[in-house]
Amino acid sequence: MCAVALLVCFVLAVPAGAQKTERAKALGKQMMCMCGCNQILTECNHVGCTVSAAMLKELDDRVARNESDSLTLQAFQQEYGLAVMAQPASHGFGLTAWILPVVVLLLGAWLVSVVLQRWRRRVVAPVPHVRADLLDRARRESGDDE
Repeated sequence: MCAVALLVCFVLAVPAGAQKTERAKALGKQMMCMCGCNQILTECNHVGCTVSAAMLKELDDRVARNESDSLTLQAFQQEYGLAVMAQPASHGFGLTAWILPVVVLLLGAWLVSVVLQRWRRRVVAPVPHVRADLLDRARRESGDDE
């Protein structure tokens, strides 16, 4: 009797679709909710968001049909455009989204370096030579005769 109860608990605890649910969660984290909240699809926290509910249902249906991940993502891209992807593509024009921040950071560091070097090299204008007799006279008049 105890073995049967244990078996029933095990079957209920690990549903047959557990792997598909994890796969759907993993795919959902690669997409954005298209309701305009700019959140990951599985993390959209709008109460009653019909867009995320519909997208998640479609995602679950595709995972249940055992479609490949790439086919599922392509289907969402065809329906919602490239904006549905949480990360830009790592090829073609999307590659610029990965490279451009690094290039801008390096250019900024170079620019700061150049400016600092120029500030360090700035030549201080020499003080014009003052005749000794005028300097003595100025000291006498100001009271700095020490």
